[in-house]
Amino acid sequence: MIAAVGHADLTTDSLPLVEAALRARFAHTADAATGVVRVGAGLPLAVGRAVRGAGLGLVVMLPAQGSVPALLPRRDRAAAGELLLLAEHMRLLPYDPEGRDACVGADERMIRTSRRVLAVWDGSPSDGRDATAHLVAYARARGIPVDVVWPAGAARTPRAAGGARTSRAAGGGR
Repeated sequence: MIAAVGHADLTTDSLPLVEAALRARFAHTADAATGVVRVGAGLPLAVGRAVRGAGLGLVVMLPAQGSVPALLPRRDRAAAGELLLLAEHMRLLPYDPEGRDACVGADERMIRTSRRVLAVWDGSPSDGRDATAHLVAYARARGIPVDVVWPAGAARTPRAAGGARTSRAAGGGR
């Protein structure tokens, strides 16, 4: 499996660029790989579309409470529906979809079960909100190859005063 992680705050205009870049990467994989992504709006949906557009299988990780799917944040519900339609398989993973640390832990588990990671990452360090740099380091420390994808023209939402990003437009690597 190839896990996909990345910045949760991509601009709306960046998502088609990222999707096209990911589709090209998935189309040039050496074998019939399967993509895996944690459910969500923005980046996860772009990943799902790219994987299926490249003719590969998709596994979607859903948060679980016990043995049933957890309620998703409102911002992720429509995307979850499309991702589940695109997916060949769905897996339940116990984590709180509203908790940053829980989402990072879920991404770490997803990475541990993958043979490669595609990281939609601008190279910036983790900042306490976005964990993409951490996830890249986590994979590399375990000997899992990481391909960084950052297409020309991609951008993250600007930070407001106080350092917070102005919106969560994309979803993904929290």
